[in-house]
Amino acid sequence: MLMGKVFSRPEKMSIYRRRILFEMDALGMNSIGLTAIISVFIGAVITLQMSINLESPFIPKPMIGYATRETMILEFSSTVVALILAGKVGSTIASEIGTMRITEQIDALEIMGINSASYLILPKVVAAVLFFPFLTILSILIGVIGGYMIALFTGIMMPDDYIEGIMSDFKVYSIIYSLIKMSVFAYIITSISAFCGYYAAGNSLEVGRASTRSVVVSSIVIMIFNLILTQILLI
Repeated sequence: MLMGKVFSRPEKMSIYRRRILFEMDALGMNSIGLTAIISVFIGAVITLQMSINLESPFIPKPMIGYATRETMILEFSSTVVALILAGKVGSTIASEIGTMRITEQIDALEIMGINSASYLILPKVVAAVLFFPFLTILSILIGVIGGYMIALFTGIMMPDDYIEGIMSDFKVYSIIYSLIKMSVFAYIITSISAFCGYYAAGNSLEVGRASTRSVVVSSIVIMIFNLILTQILLI
């Protein structure tokens, strides 16, 4: 029912365009730093662990670069980054809308004849669905670079072998699969977090509970849909 109100026809598209751009900056641009830091270290750790655990004369070294690339593309840069964003972005959305609810700002919007659900939630949903796939691409690139850096500076494997591995047997569909997953996860994060905040009631403590609830529920639903989408898109 809430999503029905959210996706009802906006009254003034110009206002919504400005708010979507604002939310892209607030939800997306502000998450680039966190995504980049986590991705570079995860890429480095994956390469390091692969080099240690797959140290065998029967396993060619380029396989380490290949495994790092596939891990980043298929799972980490979509699912794990989405879980991280559920904590950062989801809690922000829930607390922001929840505060507006308990301070009666949402009631004021309704009195003025504004569709508060659409005005507050739709720009966040659109901004996240459009921008989060960009964070996935950024995470893949930075993760692969992180793996190259650990190979270069530690000498655990030859950088040329790593590059050969990340360039071998590349499938464009893997990127498409990752972007589709992140778009779905972006909708899950924003819609669930907005729901938790929109229906918060009581005092300021309820805002904190709504924020925590949004992160927990979003994370669980993301993992469920990760399984479903993998079954549909890869099998």
